[in-house]
Amino acid sequence: MNPLLKTYLHAFTHLKRGGTRYGIAPHKPVLVLTLMELVEKGIVIENRFEANTDLVGHFLENWQLLVSTPHQADFTQPFYYLQSDKASGEPFWHLVPRPGCTINAHIKSVNTLAEVLDHGEVRADLFALIQDSVSRTVLQTALLDTYFPDRKAYFLAAKHSGEGYLHDVESYILQEPEAKYKTIRIDTEEEVFVRNGLFKRHIIQLYQSTCAFTGMRLLSMHGHSFVDACHIVPFSVSHDDRIGNGIALCPNMHRAFDRGLLSVDEDYRIIVSPHFTEDDKHDYSLRKLQGSRISGPQSTKYLPQHDKLNWHRKHVFKS
Repeated sequence: MNPLLKTYLHAFTHLKRGGTRYGIAPHKPVLVLTLMELVEKGIVIENRFEANTDLVGHFLENWQLLVSTPHQADFTQPFYYLQSDKASGEPFWHLVPRPGCTINAHIKSVNTLAEVLDHGEVRADLFALIQDSVSRTVLQTALLDTYFPDRKAYFLAAKHSGEGYLHDVESYILQEPEAKYKTIRIDTEEEVFVRNGLFKRHIIQLYQSTCAFTGMRLLSMHGHSFVDACHIVPFSVSHDDRIGNGIALCPNMHRAFDRGLLSVDEDYRIIVSPHFTEDDKHDYSLRKLQGSRISGPQSTKYLPQHDKLNWHRKHVFKS
């Protein structure tokens, strides 16, 4: 066997795990399996693991498939404490903060972590092993056999079928009528984080990075969109992050919409509040939008729902 692979097999099967009232904590092996899965799926192609929707969502999915004890699915805990684990006497996981930030302790909020963290990274030799399909399979099998032998078959079958937490969340966000939503919850900050991230991703994709009010489409050469995924009824009010409660707007339209200067009628035409002053002759005058039909998704099933727009006209729009 490759000596390097043997070194990491030993490290992965001897992860430091704290004792709890429910037994030894399963968090670290779930995270390590998740890191490898992101590489396997091509979601991560460089040695940069960001605290984003993909990482947190896959962690929660794997947790539900693997962990049968009452432990809390706290993503932030292993993300920080995995730095204490070593291979050949050296740590194999490291967190890199954003410029001007520090990470000297466990950050319990995933939103705060995402703000201060640039990325996490494994050692270069480990990343090379994870990129190799044969070595990756050996490491994944060792983790499953060591920590989750009773759930291994169930886990592999679920991964093969494509069912599970992420499938259910995607179906929920996209308002699929056959969705069962059996794993959909909003009990924790991490679950809200994943749902909100998928909401933003799908809104921008379905509107093709185009502002629904101005028709402006702008993408950077690095693939960044310059439109916002906006909730029509605020999430704090509705806890609804399905596509029908969303619309894509450029930042200035987003601000005007949230402050009630713009809204949308039942025919999907823009209505403009009279309660503001502006230079009406300017090319970007808001009043020139009056009566224009919004630029929506190509499929009408993803258009904003009428009850959400009616709520906005009633509770936010300044008529």
